[in-house]
Amino acid sequence: MKLNGNRAKTTSKTKKPVETIGFGCPDITDPHYFEVTIPRGRTAPVMVTEHFGVFTGMFGTEYIERVSLARERWKAIADDLQRILNERLNEDDKKLGRWQTGENKLDQFLGKELTVLAWAVEYADIDLIPVAIKNWAGLQPGERLWLFTVTAAATGGVMDGDRGWRKALRYALTENPTDIKPVRKKQAAPKKSNQKQLEDESYETLSLFEVEETPSP
Repeated sequence: MKLNGNRAKTTSKTKKPVETIGFGCPDITDPHYFEVTIPRGRTAPVMVTEHFGVFTGMFGTEYIERVSLARERWKAIADDLQRILNERLNEDDKKLGRWQTGENKLDQFLGKELTVLAWAVEYADIDLIPVAIKNWAGLQPGERLWLFTVTAAATGGVMDGDRGWRKALRYALTENPTDIKPVRKKQAAPKKSNQKQLEDESYETLSLFEVEETPSP
């Protein structure tokens, strides 16, 4: 009996990536995601909401309004947020997002990271917001998620601002326990006009987790 020496052909099926909308939100039924609602006009505040989707039963509610951000504060962080979030999406070969009027959906983890920055600037001195952005951007994603988790545990609602961990987060990212302050870059030549503030100024950035420890008594 002559055996057929031909090998059976095997086809490897590649798992089709999940389609996304907005900033990495899975386009599936009832995902766990965040939503940034930008009203029409230029004055109404921007709302950040966490939607639990299929995990509603676990959390006991369909959604939680995490923070309402004054429009001028949102405008101060929106461009940097879009750039940094898109850098993360690009690393994962996912479709990029863009802020638009109305509902903007985000991947749950990116939404948590965004919320940390929003919490830090909601009551901050407007002039210190660039410092908060720099310090926030200097954190690792895992550090931002940790800050979200500990803050949301006790002061994670829209009415919980300016107290507890929310207040501590503001001081940590805008004033920092290591006395980081905005430092004007020394210019050898006259500064060019029509440049953005973030291009003209240099801010030192230090992770919240690099604070020098004081020995216990």
